[in-house]
Amino acid sequence: MNITGKRVLITGGSSGIGLALARILLAKGAKVAISGRCPEVVAKVVGSLQSVSAEVHGIVSDAVTIRGRDARLEQALATLGGLDVLVHSAGGMPGGGRLENMDDAELQAMTDVTAPLLLTRTALPLLRDSGDAMVVDVFSGIARIGAPFYATYAAAKIRLGHFGEALRRDLKRKGIHVLTVYPEGMEMPMLNSNLAGPKLGFVRESTSAIAEAISRGIETRAFQVILAARPGSDDRAKSRQPQLRSTSVLRQFKQGVRL
Repeated sequence: MNITGKRVLITGGSSGIGLALARILLAKGAKVAISGRCPEVVAKVVGSLQSVSAEVHGIVSDAVTIRGRDARLEQALATLGGLDVLVHSAGGMPGGGRLENMDDAELQAMTDVTAPLLLTRTALPLLRDSGDAMVVDVFSGIARIGAPFYATYAAAKIRLGHFGEALRRDLKRKGIHVLTVYPEGMEMPMLNSNLAGPKLGFVRESTSAIAEAISRGIETRAFQVILAARPGSDDRAKSRQPQLRSTSVLRQFKQGVRL
């Protein structure tokens, strides 16, 4: 996909991977709307991104509610003039813990995956109108490598990962591609106490590096973007193997291409 001129809505675009991706896509000529729930934060981020491109817009809404989802897409349509790429990057890393110590409310909150599904459903007519559209699902590497104390979080991300894979097949030859992204640990304060490293399959990467890999995945229409560790390596620079993966729908054949 040629990113230049594409109209992009990024949920969770006011921080983390979403913000880093917005910066890269704007630099490549896309028109970007970022959405978030805090007006002050969204306004501040939009102001900072205007140094990259004037084609950036902020949307304040909550995709959890029907009204919030409708408002988000209505504002995206009004500011962008249509929609070519929907990026799901909203979310955060919940506190971990043992399963037996979690109450019902915690379990239900951690495994609720309806927001991205409902927003995608609402956005599909706009994406079909594009004729050259994409849904980018930014989930978690925990869907591929289960981390201790995050069993319920892993369950939710696995469900979302298979949602993206199934949707990609549903929309094959419909003018809408689906890219699923599995970032592993990011450089963020809440993970500073995590002692697991590359030997155990867990490494941390900057949000800008993850966003750059996603950008490459969009441009090449990859099926998956995976940042995987090389077993047995303590050198983080050498342990990272960002990959774009394409999977045959009929034969389940996977091919990895190093970035």
